[in-house]
Amino acid sequence: MMIRLLLLLAYLFAGISTYSQKKVVFVIADGIPADVVEKLNTPALKEIAKTGGYTRAFVGGERGTYNQTPTISAVSYNSIITGTWVNKHNVWGNNIKAPNYSYWNIFRFFKMADPSKKIAIFSSWLDNRTKLVGEGLPQAGNIKFDFHFDGLELDTIAFPHDKQEEFMHRIDEAVVNKAADVIKNNSPDLSWVYLEYTDDMGHKHGDSKEFYSAVEKMDNQMGRLWEAIKFRQQQFNEDWLFIITTDHGRDSATGKNHGGQSDRERRGWIVNNARNLNEHYREGPISIVDILPTIARFLEIPIPRNQLMEIDGIPFIGKISAVDPAIKMDKEKLKVNWKAIQKTGDAKIWLAVTNNFKSGSLDNYTLVGTVPLNKEEAEIDIGKIPSGIYKIVIETPDNFLNRWWVSKKTE
Repeated sequence: MMIRLLLLLAYLFAGISTYSQKKVVFVIADGIPADVVEKLNTPALKEIAKTGGYTRAFVGGERGTYNQTPTISAVSYNSIITGTWVNKHNVWGNNIKAPNYSYWNIFRFFKMADPSKKIAIFSSWLDNRTKLVGEGLPQAGNIKFDFHFDGLELDTIAFPHDKQEEFMHRIDEAVVNKAADVIKNNSPDLSWVYLEYTDDMGHKHGDSKEFYSAVEKMDNQMGRLWEAIKFRQQQFNEDWLFIITTDHGRDSATGKNHGGQSDRERRGWIVNNARNLNEHYREGPISIVDILPTIARFLEIPIPRNQLMEIDGIPFIGKISAVDPAIKMDKEKLKVNWKAIQKTGDAKIWLAVTNNFKSGSLDNYTLVGTVPLNKEEAEIDIGKIPSGIYKIVIETPDNFLNRWWVSKKTE
């Protein structure tokens, strides 16, 4: 009798596990430096962070290197959704002139892996869907959102523009209300929510009570999204990852500007409810390009190897083997370094001397060395393979790392 009862319980628990689905919502709240989030009253963000965590997260690539990235809105949005810096995704400003769709965004990876999955975007800026994700464009994968609510900034009848720019808050309110409703009633598998009002107040007033009030209003909006997510978790046994971040900080002098590489302009942050945060998250530094591989890992999205070798971010959940890749030219040798998280296993060092990937082709990577992971360094003799670019990939048991060396002429 006892054996039958145990078998029945095992069957029931297996059924619960089978029907538990994984879902993700990520939010970009525009233009809020970490110091502002840290000093204001943000009860919703704090409640979410109690489940997972809060951390500073840099934007702008690596200062002074080949992947230094302008701390500008659309540039950072694309870094977040592609997991790459500007030298790859090629969005250099808010005009979004020529995105390089060879670097897939998270929605494309998700839909290509399983077209039945539902994706959603709720945004106060239409270009996020039409230009950055490139909905319906053949070169961007012809993907379609199952739910979208955006373009309200173009509706001057429902949202008449005023000098105080309070219309943008009303738009953000409509965006959040719609997102919460769709999450609660339709439960998309992967959703992006974008809010603009905080950045508008920053540009208009700088570090001020108006800007701080906008951040506190954003916190209230996150509370409503969190309630919708908790409803789904409690009523439908769904497993939700909720990530909230920003795209850039602000200048220190006035708080009105951004775009440069000052510490405060680069100082973003991430709030999340993840339960299995790893050493990369705890020890840092975390960046906004870490969000895509984190979402992909949570949703178990299979990313093809050639694309994994291009993603700049590192997942901040689950097991990882190494972080902090670095590359240095020393005469006719490339010196490669990393920080080992796991002390067993090997690091395979791959080298390519082309960048065909950016035009949709493949690079020919050659295995140039295999060393113990805990050695944390490798040396590559490039004396007989002169090139203007060397692309290095460090393949570890649990994650990929990549760095480039680019000559000034090639830049």
